[in-house]
Amino acid sequence: MKFFLDTANVTAIKEIHRLGVVDGVTTNPTIISKEGRDFEEVIKEICTIVDGPVSAEVTGLLADEMVEEARTIAKWADNVVVKIPMTTEGLKAVHILSKEGIKTNVTLIFTVSQGLMAMKAGATFISPFIGRLEDIGTDAYQLILELRNIIDLYDFKTEIIAASIRNTAHVERVAGLGAHIATIPDALFEKMTKHPLTDSGIETFLKDWEAFKN
Repeated sequence: MKFFLDTANVTAIKEIHRLGVVDGVTTNPTIISKEGRDFEEVIKEICTIVDGPVSAEVTGLLADEMVEEARTIAKWADNVVVKIPMTTEGLKAVHILSKEGIKTNVTLIFTVSQGLMAMKAGATFISPFIGRLEDIGTDAYQLILELRNIIDLYDFKTEIIAASIRNTAHVERVAGLGAHIATIPDALFEKMTKHPLTDSGIETFLKDWEAFKN
């Protein structure tokens, strides 16, 4: 399974990338706006830090607008992936872009039919939102399972990015269900390395070692 980092904070990306577990980065307009920096500048800098896919989202609502934006964004770096919203206009844009060899990440997926439509349109990635589905009482894990079954059954080349990840349980479950990728907020990465028994074990080992030396 691949881990993407869901942030546009360059400092956090540099630090977590040192762990050797980051395979890519996802951003969105909300994440970018929090940085208070130029969109293009931020994406280009991230692409120099991470070799894997870096998602940058369009803001247009019509297919022609999305395609025009996507063509520009795709020129920023070889590893840029253009993020497109799951709408009929978005699907039109994905269809055009896929034929041009521009990689896309169709975002805001909440149903199997939405995911299937994006796959058919030629999406490189689809992003079902785990946390937001749980907020409305929907079984997000069943969605991951069904999308993966469809990909395997029909040999779609699309990969699943489990998004709206909020805790370690989300990561663990989507990994077990076959999501190709989980995109994880920077604050969650450190929590994934922690357990009270790990901390107490280290403390015990150090105490025993000091007693041994003395």
